[in-house]
Amino acid sequence: MLDTPGHEAFTAMRAHGVKITDIVVLVVSAVDGVMPQTLEAMNHAKAADAPIIVAINKIDLPTANTQQIKQQLSNHGLLPEDWGGKTPMVEVSAKKRLNLDKLLEIVSIQAELMELKANPDKPGQGIVIESRLDPKKGIVATIINVTGTIKIGDPFTVGAAHGKVRAMLDDHGQRIEELKPSMPAEILGISGEVPTAGDVLKVAENEKEARHVADKRKLNRREEALSHQKHVTLLSLKSQVDQKLLRNLNVVLKTDVFGSQQAIKDSLEKMSTNEVAIQMLHTGIGNITESDVLLAKASSAVILGFHVDADSKVREAAKAADVEIREYTIIYDLLEDVRAAMSGLLAPEIIETVTGRAEIQQIFDLSSGRVAGSLVREGKLVRNQQIRLMRAGETVGTGKISGLKRFKEDVKEVEKGLECGILLEGFKDFRAGDVVEAITKEERIRRLAAPGA
Repeated sequence: MLDTPGHEAFTAMRAHGVKITDIVVLVVSAVDGVMPQTLEAMNHAKAADAPIIVAINKIDLPTANTQQIKQQLSNHGLLPEDWGGKTPMVEVSAKKRLNLDKLLEIVSIQAELMELKANPDKPGQGIVIESRLDPKKGIVATIINVTGTIKIGDPFTVGAAHGKVRAMLDDHGQRIEELKPSMPAEILGISGEVPTAGDVLKVAENEKEARHVADKRKLNRREEALSHQKHVTLLSLKSQVDQKLLRNLNVVLKTDVFGSQQAIKDSLEKMSTNEVAIQMLHTGIGNITESDVLLAKASSAVILGFHVDADSKVREAAKAADVEIREYTIIYDLLEDVRAAMSGLLAPEIIETVTGRAEIQQIFDLSSGRVAGSLVREGKLVRNQQIRLMRAGETVGTGKISGLKRFKEDVKEVEKGLECGILLEGFKDFRAGDVVEAITKEERIRRLAAPGA
């Protein structure tokens, strides 16, 4: 059994904890009711597609209200079996040890239905729960063995590290010689990098193979880091769908009040198509937090905020994790941004901004080509910048500034009020009196017109 803390600050621990569990037992206080961390745990379990069994605890207290808890859970998609739903719920008291046998029985039945089995007669394979660098023991990883048997002396790989099992300690700190399926233990003997939670420890045939696999993984991780792989954003959504890299748009939604949250949530869920489905990973009331960023990072989700804010620490965390935060004050803008990104009917809008204008005063034919002797009237011109040529208010051509000269010297840019010679690439039929407009281009999401507009 893997027990994760209930405090909301431990979102990351619950996130990777649920990935390595077969069955989630969600403990809810019959007194306190459904808390924000309860909803987070539910959302992590749903994202991992793990079955949920609810244990309604503290029923021995006089203020316990189990029916209210069931109603709260039903409102969030967990309908009790005795209400016609599919979620087993057991009323228990851990302190008085009431109905714990019933809870264990339901867990056992669920395991039988899922046919959870493991073969102990093959090389072991476990998943890292926690790891640390101990000053005396070296790198220590806490794992749960998933299948097979791990023995003292076994060579292994774990993440981008490798090693040979030097010692194993059970949950009581006692040394053990072998680790069977579903057993937890601390593993000593890891060489290289400290593994991270979620890494797989796999017994190898020999130390040479383990070292080779670890080196290959280390190289792959380095290449992946250099590629600066991005998480999904609204602008990149369509291209990822076209490449069949994405089937769902995962969303974390934060709003200021429940009414707005429900309206936006219902509208987004109705927008799902055969090509892309909206998956609401988490909804909540209040400002965007680091917990939201952690969940979005783990699930490649976009965070949508309505009338809420994110402080500088949260924004820095989102930037470091390549998580996109989009904030809105108008519901229609939020819905249309998502709709445009999902449907792919609208390509990103190309916004052209004029950053400088120069009037051509005189034409010079030099060995390097035709040069437009010009006076910069507005802004500035920069070498290699895109331009359009205007004549009597009409566009007569486009091109690029291939060179800029001040007197006889090549320069990178020319400011307003200065004369210069402009070499243009892509258009040669320019004349005295023409205006060279320097432009920059920016991609922005196009918004569909509101219905009835």
